[in-house]
Amino acid sequence: MEIFMKANHLRTKKMLIYGELEKYRILAESLLVGLLVGLVIVMHRLILSNVFSLFKKFYNMGRENFIYIPLIFAVLIFLGYIVGKSVKLDPMITGSGIPQVEGILLRKLKQKWYSVLVLKFVSGLVCLGTGLSLGREGPSVQIGSCVGEGFAETTKKMDNEKKYFITCGASAGLAAAFNAPMAGVMFSLEEAHKNFSPIVLLSAISASLAADFASKNFFGLKPSLNFQQLSAMPLKYYWALLILGVVVGISGTIFNKGLLISQILYKKTNLSIEMKCIIPFIITGIVGLTLPSLLGGGHDLIMSLQNLNISTKLLVFYIIIKFIFTFICFGSGAPGGIFFPLLTLGSLVGDLVGIIMVTYFNIPSHYLLNFIVIAMAGHFAAIVKSPITAIILISEMTGSLNHLLSLAVVSLVALLVSDLLNTKPIYEALLDRILQSNHLSLEGSYNKKTLVEVSVELGSVMDNNYIKDVAWPEGCLVVSILRGEKEIIPCGSTLLLAGDLVTVMTNEKTAPNVLDDISKKASCY
Repeated sequence: MEIFMKANHLRTKKMLIYGELEKYRILAESLLVGLLVGLVIVMHRLILSNVFSLFKKFYNMGRENFIYIPLIFAVLIFLGYIVGKSVKLDPMITGSGIPQVEGILLRKLKQKWYSVLVLKFVSGLVCLGTGLSLGREGPSVQIGSCVGEGFAETTKKMDNEKKYFITCGASAGLAAAFNAPMAGVMFSLEEAHKNFSPIVLLSAISASLAADFASKNFFGLKPSLNFQQLSAMPLKYYWALLILGVVVGISGTIFNKGLLISQILYKKTNLSIEMKCIIPFIITGIVGLTLPSLLGGGHDLIMSLQNLNISTKLLVFYIIIKFIFTFICFGSGAPGGIFFPLLTLGSLVGDLVGIIMVTYFNIPSHYLLNFIVIAMAGHFAAIVKSPITAIILISEMTGSLNHLLSLAVVSLVALLVSDLLNTKPIYEALLDRILQSNHLSLEGSYNKKTLVEVSVELGSVMDNNYIKDVAWPEGCLVVSILRGEKEIIPCGSTLLLAGDLVTVMTNEKTAPNVLDDISKKASCY
């Protein structure tokens, strides 16, 4: 028994990585992962830019000469079939990829990182390059997580360390996709990892900065949305921002429910995966020949709004078509994200509200651009339910910190409105849908030990309670408590306090249920 206890203690000690030397090692390795992710995403962005330009010329040829139209649709149908085959080969590449990363971190999903890396990279290029109404951030996050997981497996990391590298890879992916390192960090922690330790924060920041450094060496220092004339809105006009928050909150609810309904409708058709993926490619061909400005995620459309004088009727038409176009593309399961489409729709809705305010309520016209920019953050907050990420993301994408208050006001109002309308966070809802398909569930072992971590929140069941008085799930053992910089070896009489990071040992088979159980007890909600 004594030998067994010593062996178990050594195994636990090896799995815990809070030592000073380990921190420096994690920091160095996270920088390396971030650099690798940055280079992969840079390559993806460069190829994507060329492919998208090629297909825009292709659609332009069809508009100028009808003889090319059959060829255009033949190519799109073929590419849709290839993408469908890729999704069939590895279902983990379907859709955004962000819910899949969350599922892996929650220990409810597994992936073959090398398969997902290759297939998501290629199929993402095809879907985004042809102009489907999808974003590059989802594939970038999932590709980054695959690089992080691949690094962890190649270097024989422990299971809990692997989660750190998946998180920092995901952070680096988003940072490189948008030239927004802090948004990458905040998104992966606020949305994906949720419960995180200082070591996770350190690794995510390191990887994001390294990826952003790699990205900026190729794409320059300019922000992703480089608006030239953007001035801070006076406080006397903030009443208009409250109205904007309500409108984008409603719009975000429509977006969430529309995406989920589109998935249901596709499922009811009983079509093959290949046919489901062909449908958005055909629709993209129609949009490319008739409304080319609505192609792709919408970066160019957002930038054009600062110079275009669009009528309210045309703006409403654009909003409706972009909504439907995005639903058709994403609902099919084609690989691609929703960040840019939802930001584009937010900017269009913001432009519409801004035009009404300028026309009928005497708000100066040079603040119209503020409505466009601020609405993007509100739309993101209403849909993803990550308001801090929304504020940081738009600040970094526009390269301006002068709008933090207005961004926060609209994001908060939009979030409250979507909550009142019972809108579930989109990635959480999408993950629930994925978990319903049993072939993607995690198959663990009772004999292999792993660690899970939760952060104790103020007012939770665990807060101000002794370990012995908490109803811990069966088959788990509290092995460490991190309180600030101090690590506590726990016993039954150890008092848990808000802010503690509690590490629990369990086995792979029961880890998802254990994590769910203790997360609820550690949460104040």
